[in-house]
Amino acid sequence: MPKLTAEKLTAALEKGTVSPVYLLTGEDTYRKQLIIRRIRQIIQPDDFNFYESEADKADFAEVLAMANTAPVFSSARMLVLTGIEKLRKEPKEALLRYLENPLPTTTLVLTHNDTKKFKTEKNLAALSAEAGTVADFAELKRDELTLWAREKLREKGLTAHFEAVDLLCESVGSELLALENEIEKLSLYVAERSDKTISTEDVLACIGFSKEENPFELSNAITSCAKARAIKLVDKLLDDGEEPVAVLAKMTYPIEKMARIKRMSEAGMASGEILRAAGLFPWESRLVSAARNFPSQKQFLATLNRIIEADASFKSSQASDPKIMLKGILMTLFR
Repeated sequence: MPKLTAEKLTAALEKGTVSPVYLLTGEDTYRKQLIIRRIRQIIQPDDFNFYESEADKADFAEVLAMANTAPVFSSARMLVLTGIEKLRKEPKEALLRYLENPLPTTTLVLTHNDTKKFKTEKNLAALSAEAGTVADFAELKRDELTLWAREKLREKGLTAHFEAVDLLCESVGSELLALENEIEKLSLYVAERSDKTISTEDVLACIGFSKEENPFELSNAITSCAKARAIKLVDKLLDDGEEPVAVLAKMTYPIEKMARIKRMSEAGMASGEILRAAGLFPWESRLVSAARNFPSQKQFLATLNRIIEADASFKSSQASDPKIMLKGILMTLFR
């Protein structure tokens, strides 16, 4: 059976039937847990017929003995092993032998959380696909993530401005459990309000920032080519105790993004193509329009070289004056 998407696996489970083997790949552990919960709801194993453990902490001989044993006073047994990418050679070989002939009354659910390593696990992928189902749970891309967040907000009876959803996703990242927790906080934050529309100010308040402390203020100043404002913000962040390497990271991301947009714009790509290729949020289309005002490719190259030098200096504790070094990067970019 070919590898399924998470959505196709969810749809297949709606039929109420399960496979003897499930191999769930990709970094999105949140949606994997939802699928495991759904499989368990279908099988409904009692405590005697259900087992779950991290793969590298399990007694593998005991696990395989259970997998090869008929369920006790039940029609099915369910075993869950998470993080099988951590298995050593011997237990992994034993697992592969089991996958060659799995017991039909056992449903074995495996999760593999390392996409790069999984590319070398050809036997595991092939045997799992032959015995049951392989499904990939890659981290959601930006557009998918904002749609997911908007749907979760809708489930809570909330609506949100586009900028608020984008800010929420960019602040929290692609870890869906953390994102769901922040949406729950937003729900409680506006619980007493008649207007359930989430604004950017609501998002900033819930993630611990005031409007004046927007964590993306430095990034916005850089992408707006506001040199004086960006330099002032670097001073403020360092004076407030921010580590130089953390400030450098806040500077590096928007600079790299601008360089990508500039390169694609000069290559003649259309605005929509640039948005997709650069992994931008829809509201960041303003950056594509502003690309003609960005620094030259020569300036970007010089700036990125200075970023590399600064990173090495900060990590080796050899930077004499972090302010001079960080502001020098901005001066190079906007000279």
